[in-house]
Amino acid sequence: MRFTVLGASGLIGSRTAERLAAAGHDVVPATRSTGVDVVSGEGLREAFSGSDVVVDVTNSPTSDASSVDFFESSANAVGAAAREAGVRHLVILSVVGVDRVPQLDYYRAKTAQEAIVASGRTPYSIVRATQFFEFVEAIMSWTTDGGVVRLPRTPLQPIAASDVAAAVAGTAAGAPLQGIRDIGGPEVFPLDELGRIALAARPDGRSVVTDDRAGPFALVAGDVLVAPEGSDLGPTYYGDWLERR
Repeated sequence: MRFTVLGASGLIGSRTAERLAAAGHDVVPATRSTGVDVVSGEGLREAFSGSDVVVDVTNSPTSDASSVDFFESSANAVGAAAREAGVRHLVILSVVGVDRVPQLDYYRAKTAQEAIVASGRTPYSIVRATQFFEFVEAIMSWTTDGGVVRLPRTPLQPIAASDVAAAVAGTAAGAPLQGIRDIGGPEVFPLDELGRIALAARPDGRSVVTDDRAGPFALVAGDVLVAPEGSDLGPTYYGDWLERR
């Protein structure tokens, strides 16, 4: 099979492309450096030519309100090009609980992308993942003030990027779901505890203070960001991943 991977140079895209190629598939990496712009649609027709499946793991350069325009424009452009090229399966990566946190701009943006893909003519699959292990440091940086990191007790179920890529590649190689596949890591942590575990493994002089008003995840109620019952769970544990790092 022939796959076009949009965002093939990114954290998930590069790993997804590698997995598909290792499985013997023909993979076309599509990025801005190869002349593809998912917002304007430039290069999409050429990138999709002859492909059976398109995997879209591109990401907005911002997480603010402008991300809505990015994902709406890219979803429409990708959908139109996929339909024109006769693509048989369109796969996108989204976020667990994305449609339950309208107060966050980025989540509203991803919800809009999902809706456009689901209403299009190309058979589709949506893979919703929990937060990546690789983003924990970035999450802590948002609320770091000197030597203190303020984090809420919001429950998260983080997953390794490699496990996300495996799920995206596996979904892409299968029949279209015409729906959503939820994936997460094998453990649930309060975010403040997750921060303490990360700093214990790699001390840098900071300490975590629990603050249920700190950062964007303070706006998330309950276990919205935890993988729902029946989700597929990745095999990688956060502690093991930290050790390997």
